[in-house]
Amino acid sequence: MPSLDVEHPGMPELQFVLFVSALCTADLTTINLSKELRQTIFDRCWRLLHTEPPPTNLQDRVLDLRAGTELTLEACASTIRSLLQEANISTLVWDHPVSAPRMNTTPEALPLIDRLGQLYPDTSGSLDPSTGLLPGQNPDPE
Repeated sequence: MPSLDVEHPGMPELQFVLFVSALCTADLTTINLSKELRQTIFDRCWRLLHTEPPPTNLQDRVLDLRAGTELTLEACASTIRSLLQEANISTLVWDHPVSAPRMNTTPEALPLIDRLGQLYPDTSGSLDPSTGLLPGQNPDPE
């Protein structure tokens, strides 16, 4: 199952905040965060960015940090970490099956896909979602 170390996530703070807020708003059935804590994390981060109350419509519950500052980002990361620490959660753990693509390939991308097919003619041309590699590709090139 995927996991994320809260104190040392191995990613920039912006990515950490967006990733955790996405986990908090995703319809995950297997995650070590209660629905109440997930809602609290999102709502508190929302309030750091907006004057209006957090949206109740699930599709609108997305943090947009583009208008924020570095200080806002630090406040969101600190809020997330402190709420998780209060709940004695040092690692987020969730399970989510790989989703089918929701968008069709755009006409603009077709030439690139064709060229990739020429570079890797003996593969299926699709990435393994669990590794991000093409089938048969070595994860540790020598």
